[in-house]
Amino acid sequence: MPFGPASRLGVSLFDETPPLEWVSGHSQEESETIIQAIYRQVLGNAYVMESERLTVAESQFKRNELSVREFVRAVAKSDLYSSRFFTSCPRYRAIELNFRHLLGRPPLDLEEMRGHSTILDTQGFGADIDSYIDSDEYQNTFGENFVPYIRGYKTEACQSMVQFTHTFQLVRGASSSSLKGDLSGKTPKLNSLVIKGTPVPVVSPASDGARFSVPAGSVSSGGIGGKVYRIEVTGYQGKAFSKISKFRRSNQVFFVPFDQLSQEYQRIHKQGGVIASITSV
Repeated sequence: MPFGPASRLGVSLFDETPPLEWVSGHSQEESETIIQAIYRQVLGNAYVMESERLTVAESQFKRNELSVREFVRAVAKSDLYSSRFFTSCPRYRAIELNFRHLLGRPPLDLEEMRGHSTILDTQGFGADIDSYIDSDEYQNTFGENFVPYIRGYKTEACQSMVQFTHTFQLVRGASSSSLKGDLSGKTPKLNSLVIKGTPVPVVSPASDGARFSVPAGSVSSGGIGGKVYRIEVTGYQGKAFSKISKFRRSNQVFFVPFDQLSQEYQRIHKQGGVIASITSV
């Protein structure tokens, strides 16, 4: 289930575009569409010049010698990917981008990021890329023939409210890219937030979202003196009311302390609420 009005959150294109699946017998035009979708997802919506394309891997894919998953692997392990998102980026920025590009979501927590950092230290870049693509999560979500897609704004891809808000630090609308889109540049966006388990405001790209970066002082470490967050829930309908009326209730706003965010997230989710925005107050 997606969160909130997709147009307000900047994910309408993701929400309205069905996942692409390779089926044997596709035409050359359909194969090209899938290839372009893989480049777009794995390279974070960045522009790819003709001279940069992986012509050998593309040819193998078109001849059914590579599955979608193996073509994704080829792109992610290429010099093109490495030069853009690994050698030119700080370690934890590279890791959070790998999550965005290969699993379509933000990292869960610091331990998950540390695990990939350890693989990089002990086995290298190629092995770390393999660890995403060979994971049970990738196989269960995308399998061999589905093109990976952005899914971190959906409940099945996130385990907490904090992780949900971090999605919008990595994805600022379908027109933004991993190289552009806010004021942070190549600086890690989630490192300090993941360390503290800190949520951030979800700002619509329709306003200043395309250039959004977390303002100094807006992040709270929580606790008794931590910030309070305003959660706007649209089309809210508790299950207890479903037998009384078929009509959905009007929007509701909740003010929640930082240390109760995850609990409130679970409650809203269970009652069928659709989150439209989260901002600090």
